[in-house]
Amino acid sequence: MRKYVFSQFGAEWASAALVFIVSMIAGRMAAEGMNLVQWAGAATAVLGSITVAVAVRVWTPERRQA
Repeated sequence: MRKYVFSQFGAEWASAALVFIVSMIAGRMAAEGMNLVQWAGAATAVLGSITVAVAVRVWTPERRQA
């Protein structure tokens, strides 16, 4: 189980889930009504989670030389 969580495949799915969950929470709060500061915080959270997802996919783990 731990091997899956720390694998590249597991990291990609976890980062995609993070983007989905953060966007869902921000959208729900936006539907209820937010002020300008809350909008800025929600946008920052969504952009941050997208940055994590891109970083996981772009930065591949380094191979060890035996």
